[in-house]
Amino acid sequence: MLVIVQSLQEPTLDENEIMLRTISSVFKPQRLISHFVSSSLRENLMNPFKNGVFPKKKIDWSSISTPCKQWIKNPLNMALFLWITCVAVSGAILFLLMTGMLNRILTKESQREEWFEANNQILNALFTLMCLYQHPKRFYHVVLLLRWKQKDITILRNLYCKNGTSKPHEFFHMMVVVVLLHVNCFAQYALCSLNLGFDRSKRPAVGVGICVSIAIAAPIFAALYCIFSPLGKEYESDEEVPSEMSFSFASRNDHGLVVMEYTPQWRGGLFDLKENLYVAYQTLFCGFCTFGRNMKRLHFGNIYVHIATFFLFCMAPFCILNLAALHIDDENLRRIMGLTGILLSISGLLYGGYWRIQMRKRFNLPPNSNNSKLCCGNQNLSDCLQWLFCCWCSLAQEVRTVEFYDIVESECLCKNQNHGMFNSSSLWSSPSLSNNKVWSEEYSDYCYSGEEQKNHVMEAPISLRTNVEDDAIREN
Repeated sequence: MLVIVQSLQEPTLDENEIMLRTISSVFKPQRLISHFVSSSLRENLMNPFKNGVFPKKKIDWSSISTPCKQWIKNPLNMALFLWITCVAVSGAILFLLMTGMLNRILTKESQREEWFEANNQILNALFTLMCLYQHPKRFYHVVLLLRWKQKDITILRNLYCKNGTSKPHEFFHMMVVVVLLHVNCFAQYALCSLNLGFDRSKRPAVGVGICVSIAIAAPIFAALYCIFSPLGKEYESDEEVPSEMSFSFASRNDHGLVVMEYTPQWRGGLFDLKENLYVAYQTLFCGFCTFGRNMKRLHFGNIYVHIATFFLFCMAPFCILNLAALHIDDENLRRIMGLTGILLSISGLLYGGYWRIQMRKRFNLPPNSNNSKLCCGNQNLSDCLQWLFCCWCSLAQEVRTVEFYDIVESECLCKNQNHGMFNSSSLWSSPSLSNNKVWSEEYSDYCYSGEEQKNHVMEAPISLRTNVEDDAIREN
C-alpha cells in the first residue's frame, strides 16, 4: 500500500503510467521465480551457460568436411557445383540491377541495360542447358510408363518411389510427376525462344512472366508431389525389392568353360587402331551411336538416352551461347560468351570420360600408367584427359575390350558353382568382385556369353548354364 500511495502522489505522471509502474513493482519476475522455483534451478535459469544447462558445443568440422570432399570428387557433382555457382553469381547481379543497388557503380542507363540483358541471357542459357541434358531421361521414363512391363516398373520405382517399393495407384502418381517435369522443360524452351527471338524492347513481358512462372512452379510441384503423395510414403508390401545385378568380364578356357577374369586388360593400346579397323572407322564416323551401343553392352543404361545426352553435351552449349551472344551489345562480353560456348562443347567429351571411369572401376580394368604419371597418379583425371584429347582412340579401345570379353552375370556363375561345375576357390577368391556391381536397366533371366572369339563380335545372349552342362557332358 505504501508503494501505491507514493506513486499516486507523483504529480507529473499520468494515470496509465502510474498503474504500469505499480504493477511492475509488485509483480517483479525475480519475485515470481523466487516464490515458485527452487534456488538451484533459479541459479541455472539466471545464468544458463554457467553450470552447463545449455553447454557450448564445438562444431566437428572434420565430420562436415569429409563428406563434402567425397561429394565434390564425383565429376558429375563438380559440374553441378560449377553450374550452381554460375547461376548464383548471375542471379545475384540481376537482382542487384533490378533493385537499383548498382546504380552508383553503373551510372548510365545504357550500361545497366547491357548488364541486365547479359545476365538474363546467361541465366536463360544455363537453365535451358540443364533441361536439355535431363530431357532424354524424362522421355525414356514416359516410354517405360507407357510400356509398363515388370522390368520397367522396377526401374521407375527405384527412381520415384520411396525405398523402391510398390505404392497404391503408382502408375497415376508417377505419370503426374513425369508430366510436371516435362512441363518444366517445355516452359523453359518457350522462355528460351522468347529471349533469343526478340530484342529486349520488343520481348512480350506477359509471355516471359508466364513462362518463368510455369518453369519455376512445375519442378517445385513435382518435388512436393513426390513427398506428400503415396510415392513418398511407406506401405507394407510382400514384394521383394530386386537387388542390383552384378556383371563381370569373363572368357572361355581351353575346355570351353566360362571363367571369370579377375584382372582383365584393355584390348590393345590407346593408339592401336589397326588392331580392328572396322571399330576404328565406326568410332570415327558414327561416334555417338557407337558410344551408346557400347554403354548398353556394359549395362550402363539405355542406348538412345546415352546417344542423345552425349550429343547434347557436345553440341547444345555452342549453339545456345552463341545465339545468346547475338543479343548482347558489348563486343568483349559477346566474344567471351562465344568462347565459353566452344569450351563447354569441347568439355562435353568429359561425359565419355566419366563413363570410362565407371567401366574401369566396375570391371577392374587397369589404369593408363603413362597418363597417371602425368596427372600425379590421379586415375580419374587421367581417364578424363584421355577422352578430352583423344576421344576417338579412347572409344575404340573401349569397344575392342567389350567385344573381346564375355559379359556375364555373377549370379549365374554362382548358380553354376552350386552345381559343381566351377571351383569355388578359383571363382570367388578375388576381393575385387565386390566392387564389380553394375546397375542394369534391363533385367534378364539369362547371362550373356555368346561371343565368338574369332570374330570378336557379341552375339545374341544364350543360357550360360546350358553351355556349361553341354560341354561337361561332351567331355564325359
